[in-house]
Amino acid sequence: MTEPGQPARLAFYDFDGTLASGTIVHRYAYVAGRQASPLDCLWRQAGLLLKLPLFVGVNRYSRRRFNEILFREYRGLDERVLVQLGRRMLDEQIRSTIYPAARAALAADRAAGYRLVLLSGELDLALRPVAEELGFDDLVCNQLVFRNGVASGEVVAPLLAEREKAAAVRRICHAYGATPAMARAYSDSLSDLPMLEEVGQPFAVNPEGRLRRVARARGWPIVDWREIGHD
Repeated sequence: MTEPGQPARLAFYDFDGTLASGTIVHRYAYVAGRQASPLDCLWRQAGLLLKLPLFVGVNRYSRRRFNEILFREYRGLDERVLVQLGRRMLDEQIRSTIYPAARAALAADRAAGYRLVLLSGELDLALRPVAEELGFDDLVCNQLVFRNGVASGEVVAPLLAEREKAAAVRRICHAYGATPAMARAYSDSLSDLPMLEEVGQPFAVNPEGRLRRVARARGWPIVDWREIGHD
């Protein structure tokens, strides 16, 4: 634990591909397939399938743009229904995708006195139950904009992706009287390179090829939490 009067030590964790094997596309698909109207389910699922090539292409060059396009798919969905589905999603989809080795890493950082921050471009409706289960101290993620209880397809600015995640690291460290040089961060994706570069202890976790090459060149620790099977 951090001693009284001492600045907090912070550990920032990405979610998709780092702590768990799912993606924001999987979670939208879950939501799309559980609407009250069968016609709405069919329309949303068909639309998602048609747009998958677009999502893959856009994600290659801009995670920010990818998130913007995907979150538009939530337009017209009821806020209360989304909150309920977010709670169900943990039990029915997300829990089984969380790597046991990731749980062990969280426990180790917690025991070492780190304040755990889940810093993800995913939506709060999906991650809030996850953050509670995994024992995170803080959750920083995207939030849908609702008008009269209906999703607009927009998110509360600033959209959290790429360099904005590095900016979030700086803001959070400042709020706790710490500096990024005292913090550590974990991610699997090159899109999170600004966040990893911001902290004193970056970890490439289950890294995609491009991030693996960067990590090797810079001497960053490379770890694979996928090696241990799921519960």
